[in-house]
This record gives sequence, structure tokens and C-alpha cells, in this order.
Amino acid sequence: MSSDMSFFHLILGASVVVQLVMLLLLVVSMVSWTMIFRRRSVLQEARVAADEFEDRFWSGGDLATLFREVSAQSENAIGMAGIFQSGFNEFARLRKQPGADPRAVVEGAQRVMRVQLSRETDDLETHLSFLATVGSTSPYVGLFGTVWGIMNSFRGLGNAQQATLSMVAPGIAEALIATAMGLFAAIPAVIAYNRYSNDVERLINRYDNFLEEFSTVLQRQAHA
Repeated sequence: MSSDMSFFHLILGASVVVQLVMLLLLVVSMVSWTMIFRRRSVLQEARVAADEFEDRFWSGGDLATLFREVSAQSENAIGMAGIFQSGFNEFARLRKQPGADPRAVVEGAQRVMRVQLSRETDDLETHLSFLATVGSTSPYVGLFGTVWGIMNSFRGLGNAQQATLSMVAPGIAEALIATAMGLFAAIPAVIAYNRYSNDVERLINRYDNFLEEFSTVLQRQAHA
């Protein structure tokens, strides 16, 4: 390949619009990769924390002791521990009220845990919508740059007396780079979105199952 058709020469020789499209896709790709690695770390930590807390919860220890341990580690725990902390705290508060109905006590604890579950869901799904947007729009943004570059190439042929492949090849090649960059930004984002959405759904199901199981435990304690 001649130096005139080198990758960097094609980018530098592209029109301003195509260069802006390439720059936009490059920035989006960098941000997307940053969020991909960050979400991977967050979800991995959430899975490990859920495994550890479930082992502690089902070890047969006293719930009040576990609550004090969780509260000592963090005033506002997150994940499964956060659901347990908020539910048990509300359960203990309502149970202290004179003449408290056991059913109302358990339902109050469930409502608080549902609110905490909703917060955990929002935290886990952070940045997933951005990855979905990148995956669905980046190819079209790159295609826009390609169409614009090809259009400029054919416009240049209008002033030429004799059209040759060498005249349009650089313009078409630089335009196709925009499409390639769009796919480079979109493909990892789509893969990460599908993978992380599945991971989030599985974590939320675990949290929801724990909530129901913990509610059953609280119901037994409320009637004890």
C-alpha cells in the first residue's frame, strides 16, 4: 500500500465532517470501554458480596448479632446486606410499638426492603442504558460519515474530465473508516450490554428470592 493510502493519511485527508464523526466515535468508544470495565468490577463485587452474606445469613447465627455486624461494617450497607439491614431495622422498630400487629410489622419490613431493592436495581443498571445507546447508534453515526465522504468523492468527479478509480479510491477509503470505527464502538458495547443485563437480572432475582425468604423468617419471629 502506498503512503498516500495509509490509515493516518486517510484520516488527515478526510473532510471536516468525516473527521468530526471519527472523533466523536473515538471518544464514545473510550467512554464505553471505561464503563465496561467499571461495570464488570461492580458486578463482580456484588456477586462476591452476595455469596459471602448468604453464607453468613444461613449459618444459623442470631439475626440481631448479624444486624449489628453489618451495621458496624457500614452504616448504609449495599446489596443483599443492605436489604437485610433495612428490613431488620424496620422490623425491630415496628415490633417495639405497643400492640403491634405481627402481620403489619412484617408487611412494613417488606415495604422497606422493596424500596431498598429498587435502589439496588438502579445502582446495578447504571451506565447500561449508555452502552445500549452506543451499540444501537454508533453504526449509524459511522454510516453517516461514510455517506458524507462518498458524496464528497462523487461531487469531486463532477469537475473531472475523466473519472478513474484512483481519483475516488482515497475518498471512499477514508469514508469507510468511519463505518469501521462505528462498528468498533458498537460491537463491544452490545456484547457488554447483553452480558451485564443478564448478570444484573440474575443478581436482582437473587435479591428478590432473599427478600422473600427473609420475610418468611421475620414472619416466624413476629409470631413467636
